[in-house]
Amino acid sequence: MYGGRIINRDNELVDRIRYLVFGDEQYDHQRVGTVTIFQDDTRVATNVMNEDGRRAIGTRVSAEVYEKVIEKGNVWNDRAFVVNAWYKTAYEPIRNINGQIIGILYVGTLAKPFDDMAKKVTLVFLAIIAGAAALAIFLSFILAARISRPLTQLVKAAHKLSGGDLGYSVSIETGVSELDEVAESFNMMSRKLDEREQCLTISNEKLTAANKSYLDLISFVSHELKGILASTVMNAYAVRDGLLGMVNFKQTKALDSITRNLDYLEATVRKFLNLGRIEKGELSVNKTEVHIRKDVFQPSIESLKTIAIRKNINITNEIDAELSVNADLDLLQVAANNLVGNAIKYGTDGGRILLKSKETADFIEIEVYNDSVPIRNDQKDKLFHKFSRLVNDETRKVKGTGLGLYITRQIVENHGGKIWVEPREKGNSFIFQIERGE
Repeated sequence: MYGGRIINRDNELVDRIRYLVFGDEQYDHQRVGTVTIFQDDTRVATNVMNEDGRRAIGTRVSAEVYEKVIEKGNVWNDRAFVVNAWYKTAYEPIRNINGQIIGILYVGTLAKPFDDMAKKVTLVFLAIIAGAAALAIFLSFILAARISRPLTQLVKAAHKLSGGDLGYSVSIETGVSELDEVAESFNMMSRKLDEREQCLTISNEKLTAANKSYLDLISFVSHELKGILASTVMNAYAVRDGLLGMVNFKQTKALDSITRNLDYLEATVRKFLNLGRIEKGELSVNKTEVHIRKDVFQPSIESLKTIAIRKNINITNEIDAELSVNADLDLLQVAANNLVGNAIKYGTDGGRILLKSKETADFIEIEVYNDSVPIRNDQKDKLFHKFSRLVNDETRKVKGTGLGLYITRQIVENHGGKIWVEPREKGNSFIFQIERGE
C-alpha cells in the first residue's frame, strides 16, 4: 500500500519547515528564512513573497538552477536571486519512489544581513588599515634613513628566494639590532630551504629511478613471458588434444590441469603488460567505429566458452546487435575479457551470465550479470583498485591478481565513462557507461 500527501499550496508545511530552521527572525522587515517546494520548475508551495506581498506560487526557478538540479540531479549551494531579493540558497532534487526527479526542495536565508555585516566589517578593517598606514608613514619618515637600505636588501633577497635562488643570504650587519636578527633568521631559513630542496631533489631522483626500474621490470618480464607462454600453451594443447600422439585418460587429466594453469598464467602476463602501459601513461585511445556485440563481447564469449562449459554456466548475450560506439577496439576487448572472465571465474556452477545494453543520446551502457554471492555494500570500495581482491569463502577458491577490474576501470575512464557494481538478489551486475563519441 502507498500513502501520500498533496503539497501543492500546502503553506502550513513550508511555514513549519521555515519555523523549525529559522524561527521567526526578521531583518529589515523581511523574513530571514524562506522555504519552497517546486513541482518540476514551478513553485507549488512557498513562503517567498512577491512585490505585492503575496506568496510567489506559480513562479519558476532560474534556468541555471533548473539545469543543475533537475537535469543533472546535483545539489545547488550558492547565492541566488529569489523573486525579489538575494539569498544564500540550497536547492536539492526531490525524487519519486522510482528515483526520478520530480521537483526541488529549496531553503534559503536572506543574504542582506551577511552583506551588511560584510560592509561594516570592511569599513572597520579599512579604518584600521588607514590608521595603520598613517602611523607607518609617520614612522617611516623617522626611520627611513636607518632602515631603508637593509630593508631593500631583504626585499631583494626575498625576490631571489621566491625566484628559486635558494640559499641566497644577506648581510647581518645593518646597524639596527632588530634588523640584524631578521637578516640572520632569513639567512637560516634560506639555508634550510636550500638543504630541504636538495634532499627532495635526491629523493625524487631515487623514487623516479626506482619507479622506472619497477615499470621496466614489469614490461620486460611480461614481454619475455608472453612469447614463451604462447609457444608453451600451443604445445600443451597440441599434446592434450592428441595432435602429437595418443594420450591415455590419466595423462589427459594431467594435461587439462597444465593447460588451465597456463591459461591463468597467460592472462596474468597480459594483465601485467596492460598495467605497465597504464603506469607509464601509454594507455592511448585510438578510436574507430566499434560494434559492441559483434566486435567486442561475442569474441570474448567465444574465447572463454570452454571455461564456462567446464562450470556448466549458460551465457546469454542480449546486447543490441546494432549498438555501436566510437572507441578503441583493442582496449574494449581487454575490458570485455576481464568482465566476462570474472563473471565465469566467480560465477556459481550451473548458473547463468547475462549481457545487456542500454543507450542514450550521448552514452551507451553495458551490464554483465552473473549468478554469484551478492557483494556487500562495505565491500564495494575494495573493488576497481590495483591488486585489490575481495576475501571470502568463494574467492579464496579462485586464483586472481586483483588487476582485472582496475585495468577495466582505467580503460572505461579513458573513454570518458565510469564503471560500478550493483548487487542483485542472486548475483551481481558490473555496469559500465562510456560516451558514444562522434
